[in-house]
Amino acid sequence: MIVHLIRHGETEHNRTGLTLGRADVPLNDLGRQQAAALGARFADHPLGAIYCSPLSRALETARALAGERDIPLYVRDELLEMDVGETENITFAELRERYPGFLNEWGGASPEAARMPGGESLTEVASRLDPFLADLRAITHDHIAVVTHNFVLKLLLCRLLDVPLRSFRTFGTDVASVSTVIMRDSRISVRVLNDLCHLHSLES
Repeated sequence: MIVHLIRHGETEHNRTGLTLGRADVPLNDLGRQQAAALGARFADHPLGAIYCSPLSRALETARALAGERDIPLYVRDELLEMDVGETENITFAELRERYPGFLNEWGGASPEAARMPGGESLTEVASRLDPFLADLRAITHDHIAVVTHNFVLKLLLCRLLDVPLRSFRTFGTDVASVSTVIMRDSRISVRVLNDLCHLHSLES
């Protein structure tokens, strides 16, 4: 089975550098163009199903991916972005000023154990992804897409490739990016990582 792991298009929070977790922030104009570009990229792909976070920025991207085709779209709560708690909707400078202790732990040897103030840790996010991963391994479609968020994508890649969660920064997952893995029995191989070639037409 070929699995396309896709991050939603740009939001105003992404553009301006504000932290974004579970706040239901929609795509901005560029994000909608990026979603349309993803739809064009996958127009000829025989996607059997699309799995998606319930947040509107992911749903809008997933619907653009499907286009006019009658592709089943399954909303999975496990694919919600990391709960960033009290750090939602602030700049990195504000984060550094308010939560220096958290940032020290986040930049330390075990970032996966650092819990966002009032939110989740990477370990907790990975644990809630486990039921989805179990279902993923049982899917019989040849091609599927998963549309979700930055931290979720990084942790899915860690889990699929059996990489320690502390190595989550190994994987780039830019907005509107595509990473593709092939799952054959217990073997996982990477075909594409953080690919943005479909966005070239949007560059000025």
